[in-house]
Amino acid sequence: MKGKILVTGGTGYIGSHTTVELQNSGYEVIIIDNLSNSNIDVLDGIKRITGIKPEFVQGDCTDIECLENIFKKHSDIKGIINFAASKAVGESIAKPLLYYRNNLNTLMNLLEIMPKYGVKALVFSSSCTVYGEPDENPVTENSPIKAATSPYGNTKQICEEIITDYIKSGVNIKSTILRYFNPVGAHPSAEIGELPNGVPQNLVPYLTQTAIGVRNELSVFGNDYSTPDGSCIRDFINVVDLAKAHVCALDRMIENPECEPLETYNLGTGNGVSVMELINAFEKVTGVKVPHKIVGRRIGDIEKVWGNPNRANSILGWKAKIGIEETMLTAWNWQLQLRKKGIM
Repeated sequence: MKGKILVTGGTGYIGSHTTVELQNSGYEVIIIDNLSNSNIDVLDGIKRITGIKPEFVQGDCTDIECLENIFKKHSDIKGIINFAASKAVGESIAKPLLYYRNNLNTLMNLLEIMPKYGVKALVFSSSCTVYGEPDENPVTENSPIKAATSPYGNTKQICEEIITDYIKSGVNIKSTILRYFNPVGAHPSAEIGELPNGVPQNLVPYLTQTAIGVRNELSVFGNDYSTPDGSCIRDFINVVDLAKAHVCALDRMIENPECEPLETYNLGTGNGVSVMELINAFEKVTGVKVPHKIVGRRIGDIEKVWGNPNRANSILGWKAKIGIEETMLTAWNWQLQLRKKGIM
């Protein structure tokens, strides 16, 4: 085994896929999750894929005593991947204090604990929202950080600043900040995928639930943007590709002594796809129509953003490989699996 890794929010969408890739790469995973936006059954899906059921602690990362107990039990944890954050733009505008309390306190608790227990590596789950409405696309890691358009985006900016300031203080840890673009799709086995509790806040699970009849209609927020078809443009990245980047980042921090104390990478495909193009790709590959309507713009949405992933490609040796049509098919197969199980 390559060592123990704590994955916070590990039963969530990206966390569960990353746990699979970590286990497949030889790491031993311990998950902590409060199950506020996930289901414990995900652990069984991980086991069906990898043959290993990760150790699970139901707890909240804002509770430092709960975290301390994990590190007291596992004094040999080598690294942490932090997914434990509230993540919906719209909800953050309605409930800003929830987002600041959860996202900032979780990170600060983890940073405080790391040197105490000799944990040297932290992968932080950040977002392309830190670039705001970019001056030009694709954005690079050197593109200007813009004023956040939502409390969610602001927590990501503040968390990046906290990590930067902490490492500048001379503490003996390393951190890799991964700025995600838009993760979509599901594991090709259809054993795990995106299944938020309640009404989905993200586009693709709402789309697939609409296609299968759980939701009546998908809302497309705006068709009057300065884009070819008027809908917003994003860089949609397959979640398995994204998960593999976390393994690359951990390997680099743990195995490469020349790794800088703080490194930042964009994780995207390098291509912009509009919301309408995404819907069309889904309909093409599945043969299923998605009832949808155009509604007004949504507060906090950025018109267009996609990333330049060259830095991650060259330094981490990572690249997004799975195309949008294949990705949408995995999302649909996951939805069909949920229906087969009587879940959704």
